[in-house]
Amino acid sequence: MEKMPYRDQQLRTVPRSAAVATFDTDWRRSLPVLEGHAITLRELRISDAPTLLSMLATDEVARFISPPPTTVEGFERFIAWTHREREAGRYLCFGVVPEGMDAAVGLFQVRQSEPDFASAEWGFAVGSAFWGNGFFVEGANLVLDFVFDVVGVHRLEARAAVQNGRGNGALRKIGALQEGILRRSFLRDGEYLDQVLWAIVDTDRLRQRAVSPPSVH
Repeated sequence: MEKMPYRDQQLRTVPRSAAVATFDTDWRRSLPVLEGHAITLRELRISDAPTLLSMLATDEVARFISPPPTTVEGFERFIAWTHREREAGRYLCFGVVPEGMDAAVGLFQVRQSEPDFASAEWGFAVGSAFWGNGFFVEGANLVLDFVFDVVGVHRLEARAAVQNGRGNGALRKIGALQEGILRRSFLRDGEYLDQVLWAIVDTDRLRQRAVSPPSVH
């Protein structure tokens, strides 16, 4: 999602010792760990802040998303905010951790558009050093299985600037359908950009999985 719901404010961060999520069957209490072949998706930790800053605050990554935090402390506040929003049942955010690493190099976000996640919007960002290696497709399928099977989403939307060829191509690759153009809907660096509206509904996902089995472990 190019318009991130988070707005950086000077809020108290959670203690580092409290930032590590543990598995719980209720995702509002803590997110489960979703294991793929090359990556693991897990709840963000305060210790991820330095890596997320180095990966997501670059011009190459940030040019088609809402401005990310610009300091480690800003990412720490963002991570604490993701935990509070998840506890409130409005939002969830998975960190992308490549095999052999401990820190997150990107994230997948999902926020509800209607109460109880009947419909939702999602977005993603991964450090450019990890582009082109299949991380998005693997992570996206893990997230799709989770939100449709566990969270109960009926319709999942995504928006990508028309100029964002990589993002639009990635959404098409995982089976999202283009539904229209949202004219001058995204403000970036003082300029309003058109966005492509993409969607996947639960029946789409069922048809996809008739060909490829679920990937959540």
